[in-house]
Formats: sequence, C-alpha cells, structure tokens
Amino acid sequence: MTEPIMIEARDLSKFYGPFVAVESVRFAIPRGQIVAFLGPNGAGKTTTMKMLTGYLAPSGGTAEIAGLDVHRERLDATRRLGYLPENGPLYPDMTPAELLRFFGEAREIPPGRLSSRIKEVSALCALDEVMEKPIGKLSRGFRQRVGVAQALLHDPDVLIMDEPTAGLDPNQIRDFRQNIRRLGAGKTVLISTHILREVEAVADRVLVVNGGRLVFDGVPSDLQRDGSMEDSFYELTGPGGSGAAAGNGAAPDAPAAASGEVA
Repeated sequence: MTEPIMIEARDLSKFYGPFVAVESVRFAIPRGQIVAFLGPNGAGKTTTMKMLTGYLAPSGGTAEIAGLDVHRERLDATRRLGYLPENGPLYPDMTPAELLRFFGEAREIPPGRLSSRIKEVSALCALDEVMEKPIGKLSRGFRQRVGVAQALLHDPDVLIMDEPTAGLDPNQIRDFRQNIRRLGAGKTVLISTHILREVEAVADRVLVVNGGRLVFDGVPSDLQRDGSMEDSFYELTGPGGSGAAAGNGAAPDAPAAASGEVA
C-alpha cells in the first residue's frame, strides 16, 4: 500500500526584493521516511524549512503537512507537526520540566496525558538528571535535547529538525541516531544537517540543494564513492558544480521523490 504524503512543497518560492532565496520548490515525502536535507551555507535549507512549518510565508507556492495547507489551515497543521529550529528559543529561567509543561498547556494537551508525555520525552532525550535545573545553566548539548523534547512532546506525525545534533557529544549523537531511526518507523522526519555521517547513519533519502535549486534527490548510497559522500557533495555544491542539471532528472511521479527545484 502506498504511504500517504506527509510533507509536500508545491512550487514554493521566497524572494527578498531582487534576491532569490528559494524558487519553485517541489517535493513530496511519504509517511515513515527519514529524509536528510543537505546543502552549503546559504543554499536555502532553513528558509525552506521555515516555509514548510508556517513560520515564514512564501512569496509563491504552497506547503502542506499531512495534507493541510500550513497557511490556510495553520492550527490544524501544527498539531501534526513537531519543529526544532536551528537556534530554537528556550526560556533560560525555566527548568526543562516547566518549559515542557508550558508548551504542553499551550498545545492544550490534557493534564493526565501531558504528565505522561513529559516523562516519555524526558526519558527519550535523556533529560531526567536536569529536569529541575534552569535551562540557562545547562550545557549546549542539554539545551539542544530540551529543544528536541519539546518538538516531540505532542507526539506529532511529522518532525522537521534544523541541525538537531549541533552541540551534542559523540555518545549523545549515537543515542539521537537510534531514537530517530525508531521514530522513523511511524513518523515522517526531515532533518537539515552539515554532517555527512549523519546522513549515512539515519537517512532513507537525501535532498541536496545548491544555489536555490534541488541538485540531487535519491538514496544515500547513490552519493557514496569509496565509502564517502564528500566527493559527490563537493561536485554538486562546490564552485562550478554540476548540481543544477542533476536536479532536473528526478522522476516527477516517483512515489517518494520530488522533481523540480529547492533551496
């Protein structure tokens, strides 16, 4: 049975005056797929993610989460979505326990359900030892885990995470990978990262963007050469890269793929 599409960009574009950040983005991601979103700095990854989550209004096109237009049906769409920005806002004077309860109440999670979810996400993100400490006193790694916990709190169908392993140590990254693989069994996950090893470890599919366009859409193994993705990534995104042509080769009716352009 074909899985339903949970994240879809339809000709998304974002312009800042004459500057083109994202142009005619088109891709679709089905339920249960973990997708890595790669590209050099300034390629438009964060802009695209913000439009997909409704945080930023597009100049053109539409974004859908679980079939819901994120701008026309924003509240319903955000109930299905967990979002971790690259530098997610956290209240430094709150403890993780207080922050999670605050977000849970804002999302109108019933009190009994909220208490159990706080326990579940604190265990999943290994926060038990710091739940009563002020967030401002926590290490960057722990603060990042608090951000992941709030994104998971309402048990969303879709997770969009911008650089989720930033600040984590190798052991924490390993735990995060395992958790993402487990979550991917029933959720749809889109992760922006600069770490190619993360892609190899967790992703079912890779989108590479460069200069506002999708330059690769496929499985991680298609990017590997001699066990590494670095050469392929450089060819697609480095000076004089061949990426613009590669992006036009995606099959328009592939069930888990996108054709078109992204940033």
